[in-house]
Formats: sequence, structure tokens, C-alpha cells
Amino acid sequence: MDKKENMQRSLYFVGAGGIGMANLVRYYLRHGSEVGGYDRTPSDLTAALEKEGAQLTFTDNEEEIPVSFRNPEETLVVYTPAVPEENRILSWFRDNGFEVVKRAALLGKITRHTRAICIAGSHGKTTTCSMTANILRESKQGCTAFLGGILRNTGSNLVLDEKSPYTVIEADEYDRSFHHLSPQIAVVTSTDPDHLDIYGDEAHYLEAFSIFTSLIREGGVLITHTGLAYHPDVKSGVKIETYSGGEEGDWHAENVRYATGKIIFDLVGPDIRIDGIEPGVPVEINIDNAVAAAAAAIHAGAGPEEVKEGLRSFKGARRRFEIYLDGTERENGPVLIDDYAHSPNEVKASIASVKKLYPGKKLSVVFQPHLYTRTRDFAAEFAEALSGADQVIMPEIYPARELPIEGITSQIILDNVKSKEKIFCERKDLLNLIKNCNFEILMTLGAADIDRLLPEIKEILSKEQ
Repeated sequence: MDKKENMQRSLYFVGAGGIGMANLVRYYLRHGSEVGGYDRTPSDLTAALEKEGAQLTFTDNEEEIPVSFRNPEETLVVYTPAVPEENRILSWFRDNGFEVVKRAALLGKITRHTRAICIAGSHGKTTTCSMTANILRESKQGCTAFLGGILRNTGSNLVLDEKSPYTVIEADEYDRSFHHLSPQIAVVTSTDPDHLDIYGDEAHYLEAFSIFTSLIREGGVLITHTGLAYHPDVKSGVKIETYSGGEEGDWHAENVRYATGKIIFDLVGPDIRIDGIEPGVPVEINIDNAVAAAAAAIHAGAGPEEVKEGLRSFKGARRRFEIYLDGTERENGPVLIDDYAHSPNEVKASIASVKKLYPGKKLSVVFQPHLYTRTRDFAAEFAEALSGADQVIMPEIYPARELPIEGITSQIILDNVKSKEKIFCERKDLLNLIKNCNFEILMTLGAADIDRLLPEIKEILSKEQ
């Protein structure tokens, strides 16, 4: 698909309000295409898309599809696997001869016509992807980037640079979506088992990452974290390099030092050393992410000073260790942090980072489990990870696309949490609970919709208790 073909048709996005779909909506709007779409629920993101020109509906009724998207010769229909098969709008397009493709297939076409930097992993990919994009967008190379979160530097999940040959893409393993991509540079951050509702078991999950690496173009490069369980399978001529936030790997951090609210380290890579890197979001896990992002950006032609500045100015992606209150609003004020961590290792790392940043303070965590299957498969691991907090508050499972599974509730995690204080609280009662507690640090965790309560939580905590 060349650029002319790509931009001549109108597009209709089913599931337009998803974070991964919204960047494509923006991309085609910015290129002058007529764009419409459906999503189940209005949100701040869908409101922004409508303001930018997208024609959206929130009613699953084919009669709501505008006339301009009813010609199968003119309209390409794009959907996300999160949309149920019985969706009426999606069914109407399929029944009436439209070309209907997954979001991942459309991204795949874009990668085949650019120098694609594709960042995969069960966790860390959104932050690493956003860091890479921030380095390149401030460098002489530039980039277009399709991000899985809102880059706080720009207020968008799309970075657009018409002149740059580089495209930075978050390579999502859900539903094997990343198998549509064609990377020039690939990063694998982690392979902790996830999405077993799709893959069935860990072996097939790891196999999916091997298949992803086999898609790297000849002459490309794979940058993979040390110690991962999968086996890279690359074409001849593809260079494999390893990285870590410790002192292992071809790319690694040395001389890590912690100052008040800061992390500083020196980056060592093949034939390069950059001293005094200071990530703009100073949490421990971001050392790993920064090393990977720097390696990818350097392979794309970014210079040492551009790497330092891109990481220093990085403000983070929304919902990735986002600090709403830093405790300085008043004397002994509370800290409020939100993080998208939704796998056991992510939860464990996030809690450990807070403990390191705020030693001696009581950490209270609100964790909303996401998906019945993920809760069923990793209940023991979640319980162990959450036990690092001083207090755990847990509402009911957020089902997203799933139907309930008998016997699978939040309680199967909570029962095994070892924290001294643990509370089950229905989501509808969370704000009242928070009003009646005094928190030193309150952290909201998970991939569910807990973030929609954050404005009210911040308002409650900002008031004198």
C-alpha cells in the first residue's frame, strides 16, 4: 500500500476510542482522509478525536453509520479484537461487502513502507516506545510514532513527522497482533506469560515472540533484554544485541546513583558510552526502559546529546507511573500515583519503585484486577506482588471483553495477600472509603478503568483531612 492508495479512501474504525486505535484515527485525519467510527463509551479521548474531525457514534446500531461511509468501494473498515463478534455495526460492514481488517494489519502495511522500530514485551513496551519516540522527535532524525499511551510531552498518542523515514510502533502481542509487523529495529522488553486466554500456555506465548523476531528485515537489529525465556529466530544478517538496566548485556547501565527525586546513570553500549543520563521519570524500572530506548534510537541515528536530552525531557506516558500529587502541596501532604501495571511482575516492580522513592512512608494500593482469565491464571503471583504494599484495597474484577468465570473473583487474590491491612471494597464505594482514610501514599494500579476516578480522588486527597 503506497501513500497515495493509503490516503485516498475513507476509513471507519470499530472501537475507535481504544488507545491503540485512536492513533490511527489521528494519523488518517492528519492526512486528510474522512474518518468515522464507533465506540461503546464516550471518553476524554473520543471527545478529542471528535474535536479533531472524527465522526463518532456510541450506539451499536448500523443506522448510525453516516452515508459517507456506506460505500464499500470507498471505505476501509478497521476493527480491534476487543470488539465482540456480535457487534451490529461490524456485522453490517461484513455483510455488505466491505474490506474489513484488524488494526494490526493496517499498522503492518505502514511498517512495510517505513523504517519501523517495533517495541514488544509483556510489560515496559509503552514506556520504552514513548521514550524512543521522544528521543527521535527531538533529534535530527525525527519519527512518526503510534503509541499505546498518551505521551505527556505532546498530549497525544501520535507523533507525526512527514519527512522522517522512521516509524516507532508499540508491538502488541495480544491476539498475535505483532505478527503483522515488519521491523527494521525490534526491541523485546519482557516475555512474562500473559494473555493465556489467547495462547493457552507459556510455551505458545513464548513461541509468538520467536515468530515476531523472525519478521525483522534482513540487515536489521534485535535488541532483547537479558535473561528472557524465549528463543529469538532471526533472518541471516540480523544482528542480535542484549540490554539490561544492570551491568549485563551489550547495552547496559553503570554507576547508577540516586539523588533526591532523581536517578542518574551512565550508558554503555557497543563502541559508545554516554555519561550522566537522567531520565525525566525517575523510577527504577525506567533504567531498563531508557537503556532499550537509547539503543534503538542510536541505531536509528540519534547522537549522544540527543539521547541525553530526549530522556531528560521525557515526561512519561499517561497512566505509566503518573504522579498526581507529589506530597509538596501542603506540609506532610499525601502522594497520589497512578500506574497501568497489570501483570504480577509489573505490580511488583511498581510497588518496589515507590518504596525506594519514598522510604519509610506507608504505601496503600488500590488494585483493580483486569479480566477473569488473567485473575484465574495469576492469582497467586498477584497476591505475592501486592504483598509488598502496606495496605491493599481491592474492588471487583473489571471484565472488559470477558464474561464471568464461576469462582473467579478478586477475593482469590486478596485472601493470599500478606499485607497487614487488606480490604475488599466495591468500586462504587471507593470514593467514600478514600474520604474516610488518611493516606501517606495512595497508588492506583491496573489496566481497568480505575483511572476515571482519579480526578475525584485527587480532589479528596488535596483537601485537609
